[in-house]
Amino acid sequence: MTSLLFCGPKLSACLLVLSIWAVIMMAMLGIFFSTHSALLLEDVPFTEEDIHDEQTALQNIHRLFNQVGYNCFIAAAIYVVVGFVSFCQVRLNKRNEYLVH
Repeated sequence: MTSLLFCGPKLSACLLVLSIWAVIMMAMLGIFFSTHSALLLEDVPFTEEDIHDEQTALQNIHRLFNQVGYNCFIAAAIYVVVGFVSFCQVRLNKRNEYLVH
């Protein structure tokens, strides 16, 4: 029978802790970008063309804020998957400790 174990106990525990932190961090960043936090304006990738037109400058900046927020939520979802795989690896390593070879 093939084993699905591909990470050791230390690596899987480290990845689990890092992915939990990353999910929290990316979700909070996604929320703050989606609410158009002024403190994060420097992290929005806008160009001169985006703010050149006075009629649509604010809409362009809000659109870019929302786009960055969605990207943060996508990154959080990817970290949820990584955390789930790491959790499975931790469980498999714990089970492997109790098996007699």
